[in-house]
Amino acid sequence: MNFLARREHSVKELVTKLVKAEFDIDDVQNTISRLTEQDLQSDQRFAENYTRYRSNRGFGSQKIRQELNERGVAIELINDALYETNIDWFTLAMTVRCKRFGEQSPDDFKERAKQQRFLQSRGFTHEQINHSFNTDIETI
Repeated sequence: MNFLARREHSVKELVTKLVKAEFDIDDVQNTISRLTEQDLQSDQRFAENYTRYRSNRGFGSQKIRQELNERGVAIELINDALYETNIDWFTLAMTVRCKRFGEQSPDDFKERAKQQRFLQSRGFTHEQINHSFNTDIETI
C-alpha cells in the first residue's frame, strides 16, 4: 500500500519492487490480486496517469507506448489510454519543437535533420514531426 499511496504502479512494477524487497512471490501475487479486486491497483488508471504525465513532459505517443509496454501494461489498455487522453499529438510535437529550438522553421537541411532527430527521440511519429515544420505557430 505504501507504493500505491505515492503514485499509481503497474502490476509488473509492484511485483518487481516487492520481490526485490524479498517478499515471497506467492504472497506478492495474492496481495496484488486483492488490491486489483478492490480497485486499489489498476493498470488502466496507471496507463492514463502515465500518459498524461509523460505527454505534459513533452513526450510523444510512440515513446509513451514503449514505456508503458516495458512496464507490463496490456496493449489494449495502452491504446485506450492514448486515445482517451484526447491529446493533439501534432500540436504537442510543434510545441515541443518550438520550446527547444524556437518558433522559426530551420533554413538548412542539417538543422532540420537535427530537430527531426530530437522529435523522433521524444517519440513522435513521422507525420507529427513533418506537421510541426509545416504549420505556422500562429494558427494554433
